[in-house]
Amino acid sequence: MLKNPKNSILLSVFLLISGINISSAQVSVKDSSISMVMIRPSYGLQIPSGDMAKRFGINQSVGMGVTYKTAKGWMFTAEGAFIFGTKINEPNLFTGLTTSEGTIIGADGYYADVRVFERGYYATLGIGRLFHVVKPNPNCGFIVEMSLGFMQHKILIQDKKNAVPALREEYLKGYDRLTNGIAAREFLGYLYVGNQRLVNFFGGVEAVQGWTASRRDFDFGAMKANKKARIDLLFGVRVGWVIPLYKEAPDKFYVY
Repeated sequence: MLKNPKNSILLSVFLLISGINISSAQVSVKDSSISMVMIRPSYGLQIPSGDMAKRFGINQSVGMGVTYKTAKGWMFTAEGAFIFGTKINEPNLFTGLTTSEGTIIGADGYYADVRVFERGYYATLGIGRLFHVVKPNPNCGFIVEMSLGFMQHKILIQDKKNAVPALREEYLKGYDRLTNGIAAREFLGYLYVGNQRLVNFFGGVEAVQGWTASRRDFDFGAMKANKKARIDLLFGVRVGWVIPLYKEAPDKFYVY
């Protein structure tokens, strides 16, 4: 009998962990749905809609997610994606800086080399479900995910010659259209986890909605502050690799 309560607690924890290890050793990814952690790097191609389409064209994104899948098929995911693109639709972006021909003259008297790009990201936390309907094992199947988080995007402006004083430091904030707000994401796709951990991947379609607004105090293009509420939408496809982390049970037991 243990008279020290601390020792009793430690023993209980040890027995619980031992019990988990024993039960885990009795299952295999090949024939049982098991709990596991999945690291999910990914690539996406997205088409903008809503207010997003008025500013940007088709964009690409690279993402990283970490998912905990339970033995019952529930999935809890932290996901983030970096957005980038080259198509900018924003009208009158450099109002007051351009000539009648639409060019910008630098302080040196020559044509300035000003380039613009799309940059942004979103980060979400969500819940999902795996529905096993096809082989090769119970840890593969169709997945549905829903999540909430944060979205931000802006126009990245690069003055290659650093020849335009109006596009330096604090002045640049009047042109970059920094925007952010609450976001939601939905994903429908397929998850494949191989029996030998060698081939694991996922792919499907996703949708992102952002309820955003400008975070700049003044918009030089409109010559006023712009705090209008926006609905930024992205629709596209996402594919990625899966790195599964779980304790694999031995295929055979040998008795000597």
